[in-house]
Amino acid sequence: MTAIPLPVSTEPSRHPPFFTRSRAPGTLLPILLLAACTSVPLPPWTPSHSVVDAPAGSEAPAPAAPPVIVQISPAPPPAPLLPSASAAPTDEPPPYSPAVAARFPAPTVVYNTPGLGAGRTSFTSQAEIRAWLREQAASASRSAGIKAAVLPIGNSQRGETLEALVLTRAGGTDPAALQAAGRPTVLLTGQQHGNEPAGSEALLVIARELAQGQLQPMLEHINVVIVPRANPDGAASDQRVTQGGLDMNRDHLLLNTPEAQALAKLARDYHPTVVVDAHEYTVVGRYLEKFGTIQKFDAMVQYATTANLPEFLTKAAEEWYRRPMLSALKDQGLTTEWYYTTSTDLADKKVSMGGAQPDTGRNVNGLKNTVSLLIETRGVGIGRLHIQRRVHTHVTAITSVLASTAQRAGELSQLRPYIDKEVSAQACKGEAIVEAAPTAAQHDLVMLDPVSGADKTITVDWNSALALRSVKSRARPCGYLLSAASTTAVDRLRLQGVQVMRVAEPGSLLGDSYRETARTSGERQDVRGTIAGSSPIIKVQVSLTRGVVDVPRGSYYVPLNQPLGNLVLAALEPDTQSSYFANQLLESLQSTVRVMADPSIKLEELP
Repeated sequence: MTAIPLPVSTEPSRHPPFFTRSRAPGTLLPILLLAACTSVPLPPWTPSHSVVDAPAGSEAPAPAAPPVIVQISPAPPPAPLLPSASAAPTDEPPPYSPAVAARFPAPTVVYNTPGLGAGRTSFTSQAEIRAWLREQAASASRSAGIKAAVLPIGNSQRGETLEALVLTRAGGTDPAALQAAGRPTVLLTGQQHGNEPAGSEALLVIARELAQGQLQPMLEHINVVIVPRANPDGAASDQRVTQGGLDMNRDHLLLNTPEAQALAKLARDYHPTVVVDAHEYTVVGRYLEKFGTIQKFDAMVQYATTANLPEFLTKAAEEWYRRPMLSALKDQGLTTEWYYTTSTDLADKKVSMGGAQPDTGRNVNGLKNTVSLLIETRGVGIGRLHIQRRVHTHVTAITSVLASTAQRAGELSQLRPYIDKEVSAQACKGEAIVEAAPTAAQHDLVMLDPVSGADKTITVDWNSALALRSVKSRARPCGYLLSAASTTAVDRLRLQGVQVMRVAEPGSLLGDSYRETARTSGERQDVRGTIAGSSPIIKVQVSLTRGVVDVPRGSYYVPLNQPLGNLVLAALEPDTQSSYFANQLLESLQSTVRVMADPSIKLEELP
């Protein structure tokens, strides 16, 4: 098999934890974008669409670049936005020894959201989030030149209104106004998993600092859209999944949940350049059972790693975002690793980076040509323990993303159109990866001894997403013909922002039809195991038959000469577990034809 080289990282596969000096008491996380601070520009772009050999688990070398620096500066006295207050106490006994707990001292800054107030034992409620967002919008709107609005973007399965806060110096808060302003938009999303609260609390802090605090000058260069809590039903029940039992972070291609649909529409309309997905990860549980260790790292970070991503997008995510973020976290004495997880099967000792399936927010947003970043702090299974440090980690990392975007605003305004054009130009040309998988490697993983709290290094079998194996590839078509009955699939594609045309007059075209050669049923899987709440899927093997295909009026044509062409591939090639056919959004293999020459049939825009 061949390998798809993804990143251009200079991080070694066995890097040490980061430690640094402590800061003076009473400090805040700010925004000093140093004018003198620069990064080495990306090298000249050399188009490379072929799949090349690379060692399993390898990372392609690149010159180190000085990071964007986000410093900690003294808070002006008094500090009204982040008043000193003790972290809320907890009656829950720590799930590990005092020696382990001592490895995670609270930061010198104390964050004070409704859910982090003194004496508080529950996190910020949905009603409190609504009030908080409105307070920030009102405060921001009192600042000259700033526009702010709280937008209803959908409803949860229990009927809770999902809301986004828009902050900008554009002429208005609607998508057209933000586009006309020419500044890159950053979309920040938290708590897709309801039992991961630190990201949501951190985004409330970020919202306040953008609206009326030290981050407000960022709005001279960027627009920001914030969804603090994407899964309010799960948060209310302290559960990972939605009310319907589905892991919504595995639903960003299929869009079966109203929560994922709301985020898709928001991204479609506001067209973000950068998307951040704030999560938390399991600290003890199966790691203690499998390896006799405790999870160590304050932050795990990964960008999109799925098939067919534009190479330049991955390079920007690595050089312009991940490296500066690691520097900012290190400067705060916070430790980092690539994101990784392991299955719930205690006999399975493999550890895997975030997967290659095109179903998570991280990967689907990458297929939308955004810089898509996952940030995970240690939190699941430890209640409110170390909550100030967990929030501080997210605030530090997200502030770095905002700073990098503000500093790179001009370059990003050129990068996105370039990538959109590059993806569009690939239609009808070369090979496309239909399915990819991580490469097998080994990794020295630093964990913690559960008694002494000392570092404990273990060597694990490691599935690396940094160089994906091509499992299946095909000639890239010009587009896909869908039957007139494929309305559900068409609706989901359009929610993503995909252009779909209707056939106005009958005709014919050259196409490849799918012929089924084998079929089984099964479950959608991720690294953890069966995806929670997912329905059984059709696992099909196919061959292709080339011929002239009759095209009836009323059928649909989905061209690949559009910026979301790679997302279309992920949805419509039937023989993958994430496809619309496998998940029965398309009723049969005969619903889809791969169009292999530019069609001459008459097409019309859908309303």
